[in-house]
Amino acid sequence: MPAPVRRPRPASLLALLVAAVLLVTGFGTPANAEPNEIPSTKVAQARQNLESAAGQYLEAEAAMLKAKKEQTTMNQTLLAAENRYTRVRASVAKYAAEAYKAGRLGVIGVMLNANSSDEFLARSAAMEKLTARDEARISELVHVKKEISAAKAAVDASVQEQAKHFAEMAKLRKAADKALSALGGEATRGWVDPNSPLAAPAKRNSDGTWPKEVCSINDPTRPSSDACITPRTLHAYEQAREDGFKRYTSCWRPGDMYEHPKGRACDFSAAAGGFGGTASGADRTYGNKLAAYFVKNASALGVMYVIWFCQVWTATGGGWHRYSPTGSSCGDSPSADHTDHVHLSVY
Repeated sequence: MPAPVRRPRPASLLALLVAAVLLVTGFGTPANAEPNEIPSTKVAQARQNLESAAGQYLEAEAAMLKAKKEQTTMNQTLLAAENRYTRVRASVAKYAAEAYKAGRLGVIGVMLNANSSDEFLARSAAMEKLTARDEARISELVHVKKEISAAKAAVDASVQEQAKHFAEMAKLRKAADKALSALGGEATRGWVDPNSPLAAPAKRNSDGTWPKEVCSINDPTRPSSDACITPRTLHAYEQAREDGFKRYTSCWRPGDMYEHPKGRACDFSAAAGGFGGTASGADRTYGNKLAAYFVKNASALGVMYVIWFCQVWTATGGGWHRYSPTGSSCGDSPSADHTDHVHLSVY
């Protein structure tokens, strides 16, 4: 027989009253539904372009940092080889000068000056040792020259690779600017706070690049669901909370094409009670500080972009830009304009 279906018990009058009070006051749940971040097809495409440009920029940046690190190591190798070459060359020159002054003992001289066969053999052995020592020094000199040539070639290749990454990042900046222009994004001053706390860096690969991550960690903002986030997203969320930003947050959610369903984004409400109307007063100050915190720690946390109060900041540089997805006055749509929450997307 099939298992019996559990039916809900009729709600008591007290339970209905409690539910009604919570519905009116909003206590215990977010003030409003989660933000809807797809106000138009135009904005959806621009956000996709923004994600692509920012993600590629971070990859290029990590590769460039790797190339710089390798170049530093190569330069150290080159310096050591050049110092060694200088020492060996000086040693060979000194020995050559001494040999010239003293005169070298040739084979015929050994034969003529030897008084016995034993002395002849001894002098022959001595000459062989001197010759071997000369050859060893010259061989070492040649070997070090080859080391220097190889090190210089490696440094040159590293410099060319860095130049390639710089050119790639310039293209990505242009792509990001194009994506922002679709949102009416001229440059603005935005939020910068030098007094923001420093976050602990997220885990990188040994070469400095960002590891590829998937949605594999339980989302702490949805503990009773199957929602997931990436380890890097969890790190950014936990760092923000450790540094005092503990208001209502929502990370994973289905239904859009951005980073939320990939577990790489979180929305941090400005108000303590959850998402609501346009933030003002202390709530807006809270949002300002949180946005500045993520920007200051972008490199440590792997931040792709931050959206807050009709402005967006991207990892591709250029500071804050105007973000006007609805085409109306800033704050007319708190959800789309991000005037009630700070959006964070990580790589």
